[in-house]
Formats: sequence, C-alpha cells, structure tokens
Amino acid sequence: MRKNYLLLSLCIFALFVFVINDKSFADKGRRYYEEAGQILWDIKTDEKVIALTFDDGPHKKYTPEILDVLSKYDAKATFFIVGENAEKNPELAYRIHDENHELAIHTYTHPFKTNVSNLIKEIKQTHATIYGITGYSPVLFRPVEGQYTDAMIDAIHKEGYKVVMWSWHLDTFDWKSPGEKKIINTVLKGAKPGSVVLFHDGGGNREPTVRALKKVLPELEKQGYKFVTITELLEIQRLNKKKENKQR
Repeated sequence: MRKNYLLLSLCIFALFVFVINDKSFADKGRRYYEEAGQILWDIKTDEKVIALTFDDGPHKKYTPEILDVLSKYDAKATFFIVGENAEKNPELAYRIHDENHELAIHTYTHPFKTNVSNLIKEIKQTHATIYGITGYSPVLFRPVEGQYTDAMIDAIHKEGYKVVMWSWHLDTFDWKSPGEKKIINTVLKGAKPGSVVLFHDGGGNREPTVRALKKVLPELEKQGYKFVTITELLEIQRLNKKKENKQR
C-alpha cells in the first residue's frame, strides 16, 4: 500500500516538474506580457476612452446592425474577425474597414484547440483574406476564448502581431445569451477609462447584443466617454508612458 502511495506521489511530482518546465504549458503572467508589450488587456489612463471589441464575425445579419448602431453614435470599434466568415461576407469586412473601424484577426476557422504551427497558419490565412478584401494589413490578434501559452505568444510576436485580450470585468458573456439587461449592467457597472469591452457579432443569436448596444452607447456618451479602436488605445498608452518618462 505504501509503495502505491509512493509511486503515485512520484508521478504527481514528475508531472508538476514537467508542467512548470514545459513552455507550452507555462504562463509568464500578465505583468510580464504587459511590460514586454506583447499582450494588451486594458490601459491605465485618466482620459475617458473605452475600446469596444467584437469577435466571431462578420455575420450577414448582426454585423450590419451593429455597424448601424456604432455609426449613430460616431463610435469606433475593433472587429476580431474569423477569416472564413470574412470570405463568406467580403462586403461586410470591407464595410467595417470603410467606416474606419479596425479589422483584426481571430483565427481562420475558430479552432478551440490547435498547435502553434497551425495557429500561425490560421493567422496568416486570415491576414491574407483581410488584405485581399480591403488592402489593409492587420497587426492585432485575439486567441479563441482568450486561451494562450508562452509558446503561442512567442510565435505570434515573432510574426509581428500583438495579442489583445479584454478587461476581465468587461466580458459581456453575450455568447452565453445572458439577456440584454445583464449585458447592459456588465458594461455600465464595469466601464472605466482605458477599458476594453468584449462583445460578439457572430457565432450565434446576437439580437440581445444589438439591443444592449443601443442603450449602452448613449449612456456612456452621456458620461463623457469616447469610443476608440485598439490601435488608438495603444497610442494613448504610448503617449502616457512618454509623458511619465519626461516627468522622471
């Protein structure tokens, strides 16, 4: 019996050592990636700016409706699109770009699990799709479900892309169909200067998201918020850091 316990303990210890030493499992942590400039969650700023982001589109029904709402409030957003969806709806990918929103990459087939090599292929394929439709070369990438490993981040960074997540308290979970009111409450209670909000414009029924946006945008506008793209948010961060360095 003791031998069995000892063997089990050794197996657990060996697995632990393997995990902490294997780069594919290790996570250097948010602070490391933020300081390295490889991943963005949100920024620290006193300026009342907020970045709205949408995953999983473009969708032939919901993306146009969302674009119409954004246009009404002169709100700019960043769309992390799925490459194969863009190929099915090229006119919508073009419209997103033409209306001065930001196009970014959310893989080509939306795989929930993949290896680093296939992930890079999906990123490049979606990049080529976006460029072919709009002439724009995207530089931002968001992993499916926000899942990543050190090895993935290293490979993505080497290819010249920046990974974008979201403010953890501003995941609307709209893909779970929580209802319009819950989406509204999540955004209005969690909104802070420099935040990144996660919505979806594809992948399911997004009518509650559309309805929520119609109430969220005017309320945040009333509070003095300006809606910016991720690249604009990064520029504000860069200028803030430059100002801080000068004051030292």
